[in-house]
Amino acid sequence: MRQPARQRGFTLMELIVVITILAFVAVIIAPQMFDRADDAKRKAAQIQIDKVAAAIQLYKLEVGRFPETLQDLVQQPAGADNWRGPYLDKKALLQDPWHRDLVYVQPGEHRRFDLSSYGSDGNAGGEGDDADITNWE
Repeated sequence: MRQPARQRGFTLMELIVVITILAFVAVIIAPQMFDRADDAKRKAAQIQIDKVAAAIQLYKLEVGRFPETLQDLVQQPAGADNWRGPYLDKKALLQDPWHRDLVYVQPGEHRRFDLSSYGSDGNAGGEGDDADITNWE
């Protein structure tokens, strides 16, 4: 009777070559993927600011004044008898994609109200991915 052939595994050299190729591909592709994630967060923040700004305008039309805080868009404040909210369907829209509260200033320096996110670094100003996202630019 013949014995079955021995199964052959990968050699150490073959494993090293495959790992090297995978590492090379990761080094090339990973930075591009992270850049796209940052771009997506910035675009999401701009869309979110536009949506919250529209909710603020609707609040102003119905209540007769601007909200004192962004919380007034999701929960009826005292003395707002004409409040027909909530004006936002999700309380999470009050935070930017980096999980920091949107900045609301009324009266604003640029418009009747200013609404902004400080971007990925969370600090006012900045450039590139750290630049502020606003309702006036």
